[in-house]
Amino acid sequence: MKTYKYLLKRVKSSAAFYITFTVFVLTFMQVAKAQHQEGVLAQPGSYHMKLGSIEVIALSDGSIPQELDKLLTNTNVDEVKALTNLNFQQPVVEASVNAYIVKVGGKTILIDAGTSELYGPTLGHLPANMKRAGYNPEEIEVILITHIHTDHTGGLMDGDKMVFPNATVYVSKQEADYWLNDEQYAKATDKMKPYFDQARLKMLPYLKAGKIKTFDYGKTLFPGVTPLASPGHTPGHSFYQVTSEGEKILFWGDILHSGAVQFAKPEITIVYDVDPAWAARTRKKAFEQAAKEGYWIAADHLSFPGIGHIRPLGKGYRWFPINYTTTGKGQ
Repeated sequence: MKTYKYLLKRVKSSAAFYITFTVFVLTFMQVAKAQHQEGVLAQPGSYHMKLGSIEVIALSDGSIPQELDKLLTNTNVDEVKALTNLNFQQPVVEASVNAYIVKVGGKTILIDAGTSELYGPTLGHLPANMKRAGYNPEEIEVILITHIHTDHTGGLMDGDKMVFPNATVYVSKQEADYWLNDEQYAKATDKMKPYFDQARLKMLPYLKAGKIKTFDYGKTLFPGVTPLASPGHTPGHSFYQVTSEGEKILFWGDILHSGAVQFAKPEITIVYDVDPAWAARTRKKAFEQAAKEGYWIAADHLSFPGIGHIRPLGKGYRWFPINYTTTGKGQ
């Protein structure tokens, strides 16, 4: 387990950092210039299901408009419009930001941590929705990070306060080596450095407290919980496989950003992919396996709760969201 002691000396409190951070936020927020000021909490923000003998709770951090015709790559505007229209959507569509609690092996585990204040008022609702679902942030013992983009790690902090003070954060060694490595930071382009800066700022307090652990693939982290390599969107992006009594769910993180477009055309990528070609290969393999084996999947940016199954449809796939039940059985 690495602790990245050299990073602890890098405290981003200078005026230059805040200027850089502002540029980062403004760049990202181009996808949210029509943010809603009303109805921010218009929908319930949790969904419970049973997987074998364990409980899985989907939690909403909120949603944010995305201009898919500008963000998606390896495609064109006409194709994006056709696929979104086929799904009764517009190219500017609300994207969910989801996180998940899993109660397994005597641990209360959170998978990804939302955004906090970073992306405006329609996001940052994970702690509130967690409480409505019957959990306090202080109860979280383990946080499994699929990757270190700040819509998955921003919620670790609320200003200078650790939101999950009793949690240990787990992330793949490959992912930590990319985002938290000074040599990698020095090689980053000016466009990418703000992403590094803000990710580091959100993780720094956990680093200082010795609460970040890295892992290599091929090992079970907790009973029934196994990380799987899924690189491309970021170099160390991870899936998390959870099994119980013969049932399985795979937490996909950012394997896709638009169900309407990428289930039909898995080769379509997005500007946030660090390695788009690799991301597309990983997505195609993940879709093929999930459709063949029929296990549950949960994705951070599919429409909340982001849980369901897929089947082949022509040259692509069709998404079957979880059937709503009041019992939480998931069937």
